Amino acid sequence: MIAANLLWIPFTLLAAAGQTARNAMQRELTATLGTVGATHVRFLFGFPFAIVFLIGVVLATGQSLPTPPAIFWPWAVLGAGAQIVATALMLATMNDRSFVVTIAYIKTEAIQAALFGLIFLGDPLTIGMAVAILIATAGVVVMSLKGKGALEGGYRPVLLGLLSGGTFAISAVGYRGAILSLGLPSFVLSATFTLTIGILLQAGLLTIYLALRDRAVISAIVKAWRPSLFAGFMGATASEFWFLAFALTSVANVRTLALVEVLFAQAISLFAFKQKIVPRDALGVVLIVVGCALLIWAQ
Repeated sequence: MIAANLLWIPFTLLAAAGQTARNAMQRELTATLGTVGATHVRFLFGFPFAIVFLIGVVLATGQSLPTPPAIFWPWAVLGAGAQIVATALMLATMNDRSFVVTIAYIKTEAIQAALFGLIFLGDPLTIGMAVAILIATAGVVVMSLKGKGALEGGYRPVLLGLLSGGTFAISAVGYRGAILSLGLPSFVLSATFTLTIGILLQAGLLTIYLALRDRAVISAIVKAWRPSLFAGFMGATASEFWFLAFALTSVANVRTLALVEVLFAQAISLFAFKQKIVPRDALGVVLIVVGCALLIWAQ
C-alpha cells in the first residue's frame, strides 16, 4: 500500500518533464498560430492519444468504461474550462517574458493549489506541507526575479503569470474532484477516463470558438500538423501522468513536487531558446530540492 501511494512521486516527475517539453513547443507555435491556436493544439492533437491511452487501460484492466455520476460533470467542466484559460494566459505571458521566468510565475500555483484543495476538496494541509511549499516556491522566486531587468516588460506579465498559476490550480482541483467522484477501484482507469473527457471538452469548445471567430487559425493549425502532433502527444502524455498523480494524492503535493519543472525550464531556456542564464541559481535549486524533499518526508 505504501509503495502504491508513493507512485505519485514518479508520476509527477514524468509529468513535469513532459509538460516542460510541451510548453516549449507551444511557445514556438504561438508565433504562427496565435495564443488561442497554440492553446488549441495541445487539446486537438492530444485527444487521439488520450483515446489510445484509454483503450489501452480498458484492455489491460479488463474493466468496462464507467458511467459517471452527475457530480462528475461540474468538476470536469471546471477543470477543462480553467485549463483552457490558464494555458492561454501562460502563452500570453511567454510573449512578454522569458520562458523560465514565465514558468516561475505560474509555479506560484503550488501555494494557490494548496488553498483551493483545502477549501473545495478538504485535502489535508499540514504544517510540514505548508513549510515545504513555501520553501520550494521561494526557490522559484530566487531563480526568476533576481538580477537586472527582473521586471522588464512591466507588471502586466507578472499579473498574467500569477493569474495563470491560480487558474491552473483551479483546473487541477476540478480534475481531482472529477477523478474522485468516479469512485472506481482502479485509479488508473479513473484518471485516464477523466483525462479523455477533459480533452474532448476542451478540443470541442476551442474548435467551435475558432470556427465562429477565426477559421483562418484552424487552417493554420492543419498546415502546422507535424509540430502540432508532437506537441499534442507530449501534452496528452504529461496530462496522463498528472491525472494519475491527482488520483493518488492531493493537488498541493503534486503541484509542489512539480516545481522541479523550473529546473527543466532552465535547461530548455539555455539549450533551445539560447536565453541567458546568470550563474547564480544555486540557491534557488537548493531551496526547490529542500522543499520537495521536505514535502515527501511530510507524507
